[in-house]
Parts: sequence; C-alpha cells; structure tokens
Amino acid sequence: MEIPSSSAREASPRGLWLPLITPFRDGELDETSLRRLIRHYGALGLDGLVLAGTTGESLTLDENETQQLVEVSADELARQGYRLPLYLGLSGSNTRKLAKWLHRLVDWPIAGQLIACPYYSRPSQAGLIAHFDALADSTRHSILIYNIPYRTGVNLGNDAMLRLAERPNIVGVKDCCADPAQSAELIRRRPPGFSVLTGEDAFYHAALSAGADGAILASAHVETAGFIAIRDAFARGDGPTADSAWRRLADLVPLRFAEPNPAAIKYWLWRTGLIDSGELRLPMTPVSAALAARLDGAIERLKPAA
Repeated sequence: MEIPSSSAREASPRGLWLPLITPFRDGELDETSLRRLIRHYGALGLDGLVLAGTTGESLTLDENETQQLVEVSADELARQGYRLPLYLGLSGSNTRKLAKWLHRLVDWPIAGQLIACPYYSRPSQAGLIAHFDALADSTRHSILIYNIPYRTGVNLGNDAMLRLAERPNIVGVKDCCADPAQSAELIRRRPPGFSVLTGEDAFYHAALSAGADGAILASAHVETAGFIAIRDAFARGDGPTADSAWRRLADLVPLRFAEPNPAAIKYWLWRTGLIDSGELRLPMTPVSAALAARLDGAIERLKPAA
C-alpha cells in the first residue's frame, strides 16, 4: 500500500479535538442522537473529532457499529457543510490483526487513526517501535499515537517516539504519559509538524503554556466555548485571558471524572437534551445518585440567566 509523502505533516492535528461519546439507546447505537451531537459540536469551532475512543466506549463496539458510527458522522458533517476531520480510535496488542484492520479502513471517510500503545503485553521500546512501524506501513491515513501508560501498562519513551516521528504518516501523539518532565522534553525535541496534544484534561492550560500544540479533551463536551476560548487566547499570545478562562473551567473538570468516564459526561448531555439517553454499555455503569445530584447542581448553576 502506498505510504503518504511528507505532505501528511501538513495535516497533523492541532488545536482542540473532542473524543466524542457514542450514544446508545435500548442497546443500539442511537443515530438520532449521534446526528444531533455532530450538528451541535460541528458548529462550535472545534478542530476535529475522535470517534470510538475510550470516551466513545470503543471496546464495546463491534465492527459494524464502528463503521456505522463513522459513516453517520461523516454524512452529517457533509450535510451541514462542516469541514471537520474525523479520527478513529483503535487499540490492541495483536499487531497483525491491527494491520489487517487498517487495510480495511482505507476507504472509510476518516483523516486518520488514534492508535493506543499495545496494552497488557508490555512490549519493549524496540517492540513498540516495530509495532507502530508495521501499522504505518499498513495505511495511507495519518496515525496519532496514544501514549497512556496508566491504562496500557507501557510507556513509549521520547527516544522511541522521536524515532517514530520520522515516519511521514505518524503525525503526532496524544500525550497522557503523566510525567510533566517527559512531556516537556518531547515538546522541546519534537520535529517540525509532529504534534503533541495533551489528553489530560486537568493539564490543558499547563500543557498549552508549555508549548503543546493542542489537546484531545473529553471535558470539552461541556462548556465547549470556554475550552475553545483558551485555545484561541494562547494562539494570539493572550495569557491573562487564557488564565481567566481556565479559572472558570478548572473546577468542573474533576466533576466529570468523579466516576469512570464517560458516565458523568453522558449524564450531563442527557440532562441538557443533547442525547436521548445516558445509557452506557457494561462494564461501564451509570453515575451514582450522589454524583447525579452534584451534576444537576452544576447544570443548574451554569444555566444562562433568564
């Protein structure tokens, strides 16, 4: 399969991306709510959407549902005239299986894939390089590496990351390494066009302050305009405005992760009418009554004045 030229770097993700929840109703993918979400978030000025990520409960989706999720989202974006790139979340520890999956995705209406490091098997740094090299050889789409060692059990170090950054279609990383020193070093050493996007919602402001190229944030489902305002303030070098906007949002971020993600976000979207059900798939469960009460209080406080 033909591998993209270095022009793929021109499309490296930057700015604020949303890892979209997957709406369910009565055990099925809720297409009506999905289209409503696409219309809503497509109009707000985000830089892209990630479908079937962790927040999208990807591990509970079968192949047909994943394809439906992508096709419906792309169709609704086209209907509305929104030019918003879609990335598809992928994960797994079987390199050959993932490579075959990438071959099947070649004609899907996506701009790239967000691919997590192999989980549970804990390969060496050499194994991680070989894994992502094989995947890069299997697609002409862009690849964004997802480094999240507290979920996968393995940390992709900066030396290995920079080796992979030499590949034209490995265009960046969603950085959840949980080590500020590692993140700062990567930002300093990254080659031109290789994007470092934080995936740690609580570190959004700090990461942009340190020079990160953007973020992929589940929290941005709520008060999206505020997260966009921070992105825009940093882009024009307006630190005081970014600081002020972050102070208004910072206390809301822990609330959305008080119980396993995406339960709180789905509850919020359901209570505010963006989705028709807050339904999750096992092993995820709905929010507790105590958290529901806290979320209801926050929703009430954030209502616009009559």
